[in-house]
Amino acid sequence: MRETERGTPQEHPGAPAGLTTIEVPTDPLPRTASARRGLRGPGGLGGRPSRGLLTILAGTVLLLLVSAVAAPESLGSSSVRGMLPFAAVLAVLALGQTLVVQQGGIDLSVPGFVSVTVVVVTHLPDGDDSRLLPAVAAAYGICLLAGLLNGLVVARLGMSAIVTSLGTNALLYAVVLGISGGSPRNTTGALRRAVAGSTLGVPHSVVAAVVLTAVVAVLVKKSVPGRRFEAVGDNPLAARLAGLRVHRHRTAAYVLAALLYCTAGVLLAGIVTTPSAFQGDSLLLPSVAAVVLGGTSLLGGKGSAVASAVAALFLSQLDQFVLTLGVSTAVQNIVQAVALAVGVAVYSVNWAGALARLPVGGGRGAPRAAGAS
Repeated sequence: MRETERGTPQEHPGAPAGLTTIEVPTDPLPRTASARRGLRGPGGLGGRPSRGLLTILAGTVLLLLVSAVAAPESLGSSSVRGMLPFAAVLAVLALGQTLVVQQGGIDLSVPGFVSVTVVVVTHLPDGDDSRLLPAVAAAYGICLLAGLLNGLVVARLGMSAIVTSLGTNALLYAVVLGISGGSPRNTTGALRRAVAGSTLGVPHSVVAAVVLTAVVAVLVKKSVPGRRFEAVGDNPLAARLAGLRVHRHRTAAYVLAALLYCTAGVLLAGIVTTPSAFQGDSLLLPSVAAVVLGGTSLLGGKGSAVASAVAALFLSQLDQFVLTLGVSTAVQNIVQAVALAVGVAVYSVNWAGALARLPVGGGRGAPRAAGAS
């Protein structure tokens, strides 16, 4: 028997009976689907756009057209200026969640990361601009440790990503309560100017989100470590046989995601004048929905940072549209859940096969006439 690239035992023609041999690929990059796509992977910068990117772009254009007809106020200049900074925050969160999902996991500790960052960068300075940078450094340090904890427990100990991230989320909220006692603080003037300001009419938070999206997309799609990262997520067994450090890649996904969550928290603290101590509570579902709507496979491997960022814009405009219609917050949450379900259905269901099986007259699925030979 021999072990193939995908780990399926097969008969080895030259091996004695009963002897099992293992054939290890010599290529440092496993020939998985992601590796074969190379620099043209899903949503890659150097090749054909992915199905997820094209789909979410089409959906965003359609949403903008519907908004222009049904709720034109949602596309007014003031509405767009108010929406874009929050879309930027969600885009950065979606980048981090995308990295984790590409490794076959999911991170439910997003609210804790955002909330602890907001609390640290507002409570520790307490309005003093000179103490802002140490506070930001402390926030990144806390998030780095929490992300490392997530990664080590999931990758090394084999714990469920859901259980692990929920536990980390609870731990982060304990830190939030310990620092803030549940009370908010005003954002420092320096952070407000740095984040909420604009250059040539473009909010700084949007610039930060665009730059981070480009950096993540380039690193994942056009660098050797990024291609290995996708290969590990696509087929961990083949990657391990090829000599790739699967545990390290999975741990790195959670650590990098934690740093992106922290960045989103810093941006959010600068956008909101007096952010709540629990500012991240409402951001978990949108962060997952953006990843799913962007076409990233929940099974790992295939994904697109650009598509996730566009999906964040889609969800933000969808919220703006629904809000303009005057519906309640509960209805907004339902709309987000429906969008998530639609995203899962679009990318998970084999629609061509399902339609082919429909009992259409004259088709293969149609019942045969009585007595037909």
